[in-house]
Parts: sequence; structure tokens; C-alpha cells
Amino acid sequence: MRFFYSNIYENLRMAMDTLSRNKLRSALTILGVAIGTITVIVIAAFVSGIEARVSKEIESFGTNSVYAFKFDPGFNFNPSMEERTRPPLTEEDADEIREKCKSCEFVSPFMSPVDYTAGPFTERVMIRNKEIEMSNATVTGSSSDYFQMGVTRLAEGRYFTRNEEMTRAKVAVIGVDVANTLFPYSNALDQFIQIEGRRYRVIGVLAEREIFIVGSEDPNNENKTVYIPFKTIKQLYPANEDCFIMVTSKPGKVNDALEDMRTILRSRRNVPFGKPDNFGVQTSDQILTQFGAITGGIFLLMVAISSVGLLIGGIGVMNIMLVSVTERTKEIGIRKAIGARKLDVITQFLIEAATLTSIGGVLGIVLGIILAKLVQMILPTYIPLWAPIIGFGVSVGLGIVFGIYPAWKAARLDPIEALRHE
Repeated sequence: MRFFYSNIYENLRMAMDTLSRNKLRSALTILGVAIGTITVIVIAAFVSGIEARVSKEIESFGTNSVYAFKFDPGFNFNPSMEERTRPPLTEEDADEIREKCKSCEFVSPFMSPVDYTAGPFTERVMIRNKEIEMSNATVTGSSSDYFQMGVTRLAEGRYFTRNEEMTRAKVAVIGVDVANTLFPYSNALDQFIQIEGRRYRVIGVLAEREIFIVGSEDPNNENKTVYIPFKTIKQLYPANEDCFIMVTSKPGKVNDALEDMRTILRSRRNVPFGKPDNFGVQTSDQILTQFGAITGGIFLLMVAISSVGLLIGGIGVMNIMLVSVTERTKEIGIRKAIGARKLDVITQFLIEAATLTSIGGVLGIVLGIILAKLVQMILPTYIPLWAPIIGFGVSVGLGIVFGIYPAWKAARLDPIEALRHE
């Protein structure tokens, strides 16, 4: 055992001596490996950061939430004719779910006068306080049930009640950004805002919510939301029927709530037995699973692209090792002449190649972490523990894989012919 460790130490010393004698050549090879490792670390940090932020955003709406949409959940950029002609989900659908779903605790429909799926150039609803205007806010009608789901917090004031919803009261609960923009020098409570020329009394201001996915200026940012009673917005936009429905299930009954909602909506929308749903329902866990599959695919694609950099680094390692074998032919001959076995020569060159790539791997990990931290100022990044471990393992493995042929070539040298080499 002592001889084994002594042999490893001697091979490491010889490897470092060889690398120090060829500083420029070694530095260029190390740089190639480091660039490939940096790419892997940054990609892993970026994809993991996005996934963590999305997971946190969805979980902030509760793990026992179920959502119903007109369209099937997911990314569908080319809906079929059947999907485009589907009837909308309505307030009456939400009312029947509230009445008949035994596993549902709270039910809220949501409606906006703006079709936010139409893109960033959709005309927004203007919100005013006297001469101050705000166009990048989201006006949403919701049921009072929404505020009992535990997904929002009040900074001051109160939420609107079921009675205010039924009487179509002109009251509003606004996000903190709306309050700060429209009332920069005064308290927003009991003040009035104008929406489409109608006055609404501010009865509550939501606590600031951490932004996970959207930018601070995006209207879909919860801090820029204006909630008014659902029936009030229906009175304001009587022709607008389309809404989506959010349900909070009773504890431990999220799957039961999902099936109950499907049954109720299929019955209301006259979907024949055996035919697919003409709507979409999904739980928070299903949304997370779907998004995880998307980010996983993106990660694999980006890793495949970044592997090109590692392949170039590996080719550089093989090249430098082949040159090293040629330059040290006489040294190899001497070692074999005094009793070195083929395995000893192979081990020597593999350790040398692995040392070269491991230095590049460590350098790439350090630089990758620094770069990921810098990117974090603009985009969400998170460096999982496995990323540097895999990065280092891949860099060492790179040296071994691309060092096998040069090591094998060195081990096959005839000692007599090697000693004659000039």
C-alpha cells in the first residue's frame, strides 16, 4: 500500500514537472477545458435558477390549488379550430363548482378586461388619480373567496367582502406599486382611483410580493394588480364572459377536487361520455412537473451544445499528450529498460492527462461560479451542489478518456528503439 501511494505521488510530481516545462502549451490546454466547464456551470446555474423561481412562484399560490382554463394547460402556440371555438369558462361555472364540489374549500373566478395573451402591445386599462396616470397595471375582477386562500397579504386596510361583491360595490384592493405610483405623497386608503372613467374607493393595499418570474415593470407583476369585485367588473364589461377559475381544495383532497371539477365542468359543457375535455384543469404539482420537463429538455440541449467546448478541450489534451510522448520517447525507453511495466507507463501518462484537465476543471468551476453570480444581478441563477461536482468529475474523466490513446502508445514503445531515438 505504501508503495502504491509512493508511486502515485511520483507520477503526480512528474506530471507537474512536465506541465511546468511546457507552460504555454499546458495553459492553452487548461484554458480549453476551463471554457467547457464554465459553460456547463453557467448553464446549470441559469436553468436551475429559472426552475427554482418558477417553483417558488407556483408554490406561493398554494400546493393545494387547482386551476381551470378554457384551453389545455401548457405551451400551445398553434391551437386547433376546436380549441379556438370552445365556449369560455364563466362565473356560473365557478358558482356551480362552489355549490357542488365537496372537496373544494374556496372557489374564485378571475376576469380581466384586457386579453394579456395577445402580447405586449395589447391596449391596457388606464388607471388614474387626478393627473397621475398608470397604464402598466393589471385590473382583475375576483371573488372575495380569493382573499381567503392565503396567497395574498395585506399591508394595510382590508379585503372586499362577499356582500360588497354581490352589491357590485365600487371598491378596490391595489398592489403596493399602484399605491406608490398613484399616491406618492399620501396614504392610498380611502382615496379614489379612476378606471375607465368610474371611481373606485381603495379599501386595501397588498403587501409587497417578491418578484420571481416577471420583471418589475411587467403588468403581470402582482405588485401592479388592482383587484375589484367580480360582479363589479362584469357590470363594467357585460360582453366579457371569458375567465379562469382557481380553487383551493380541502386538506389532502387536491386530487379529489381536480376530479370533481372535471366532472362538474364536463356536465355543464355537455361533453359526451368518452370524448376529451373541452377545457383544461391542472394542479400546482402538475404545472411544476410540466415546467420541470421543459427546463430539463432545455438543459439537455444546452449541455449538448456546451459539450462541444469540452470536446475541443479533450482534443487539445490528446494533442499535447501525443506531442509529450514523442518528446519523451528516450525517457520512456530508460524507464522501461530499468524495469517499468506497461501499466506503470500508462498510469504515468493518464495521471498527467488527468492532472492537466483537473486543473482546467477547477479553474472553470471557480470562474463559472463567479460568472453565475454576476449574471444573477440580471437573471435568476442558482448553482446546485451537483453542478461543480459533475463539472470536476467530467474534467478528470476527459483527461482519462482522451489520454488513453497517448498512454497506450507510450506503453507500446520498444525500449531499445526508444533509447535510440534522438
